[in-house]
Amino acid sequence: MRTGSDYLASLKDARRVFVDGEPVPDVAHHPAFAPIARTIAGLFDTAADPASGIARTDPGTGATVNRLFTTPRSREDLTAYREAATVWARETHGWVGRSPDHVGAFFAAFAAHPEAFAAQSGEHDFAANIAAYHQRIVDEDLYLSYAIIPPQVSRATTAHAWDGELVQVGVAEERADGIVVRGAQMLATGGAVADEIFVSCIKPLGPEDTDFALSFAVPVGADGLKLYCRRPYAPAASSAYDYPLTTRFDETDALLVFNDVFIPWERLFVYRDVAGLRRQFFDTGAHVLGNWQAQTRFAVKLQFLAGLARKVTAVNGVDRFPGVVEKLGELASLASLVESGVLAAEYTAEPDGQGLWRPGARAVYGAMGLQSELYPRVLAILRDLVGGGVLQVPSSVADMTHPESRADIDRYVHSPHAEAEERVKLFKLAWDAVGSEFAGRHHQYELFYAGAPFVVKGYAYRNYGFDGPVADVDAFLSGYGLDSIPA
Repeated sequence: MRTGSDYLASLKDARRVFVDGEPVPDVAHHPAFAPIARTIAGLFDTAADPASGIARTDPGTGATVNRLFTTPRSREDLTAYREAATVWARETHGWVGRSPDHVGAFFAAFAAHPEAFAAQSGEHDFAANIAAYHQRIVDEDLYLSYAIIPPQVSRATTAHAWDGELVQVGVAEERADGIVVRGAQMLATGGAVADEIFVSCIKPLGPEDTDFALSFAVPVGADGLKLYCRRPYAPAASSAYDYPLTTRFDETDALLVFNDVFIPWERLFVYRDVAGLRRQFFDTGAHVLGNWQAQTRFAVKLQFLAGLARKVTAVNGVDRFPGVVEKLGELASLASLVESGVLAAEYTAEPDGQGLWRPGARAVYGAMGLQSELYPRVLAILRDLVGGGVLQVPSSVADMTHPESRADIDRYVHSPHAEAEERVKLFKLAWDAVGSEFAGRHHQYELFYAGAPFVVKGYAYRNYGFDGPVADVDAFLSGYGLDSIPA
């Protein structure tokens, strides 16, 4: 299996990643990307360790592979998958939203349903393409990001109606050996440090949008591909002591720009097929499996925030106050809802007839539907519990090492249950979770993790199964009427 050093070595390619108007010559050593690259390398090292439980034998090849890139084909596989995803999530405490297992889960489901890709007309065998590419992910331990949302040029129309040719990534030319694409797509979280990027469109398109109805995989170093990253937070962090989350887990979000990028036919999975875009995500089970992984990660993150809140109250000596206990209890309830959704999805999982065990959609989408409300509430509780403590901290670790300032900090910035160094360290962590730029990005990110809240609640609505409850109401109503009321 791939190791962390293997992964870091693979980043030395021709990728064109831009920050502050300049191309980055070596992402593995650039201050904006080196921290998250090291974190991802650590995930691969953990997976390669037999003690982690992430490795498994590929039933097709007999090779030792990463379980999180393979298709769960039994209830036991699904349980082992969840346990492995939890191991990786705990490595990052849930703060890396697009770890390699996220898009890996989508392809594991794609590969279980090649018929969803074969249903297209034409001379190219896209079903064979998806199977072969998934096997590449498994064999090579590939880290994929994805960009599956059009640029926000207009929310009122789709790409065919936008001014300018091919603003959203689309077909510029068809050739015998592949296609040439041009345009842009967002939001490739982790794209700058990924191996390849899956490019598609999950937003509904119309029949006039066939030029944009594509799915393909492209190496990050492909000729003509550029990544424009949002402001990275890691370079501005004064130290890991001051910003312990920022300096480890700052994923980069990027706009992809395709300047006539060649995509060979074998890397295409959907081509000029608007209905095929929806089939790949929803008919295959990819959307529910990928988002079950996401909720597993989210549950771990909420556990971490709950632990942080509990630690803060203990250090401040207020953890027995009734009002504080109430807030901690609410925080525990919110975290437990997501944990329960993850486990309920596993408990209600069923095989789908093509060999994929799908987590129960009702539980997955039920948890997802509340994510945009749960996360802000969790942050609000934590903010309330830390109070002004996150503001009464030294400006940087330098104040902790200078003899004069350290003496004052030791005297005035401590708690009954923590010396100054421990207290400052704890409250620096709390600030990085609720108040730093990194924290602000995560707040926005969790609000729109799986799309706009009304879209996510739509998934919950469609997968709840209202027929049974409505039938119960109808049966109850039919049991009485005006004639059953005593005179």
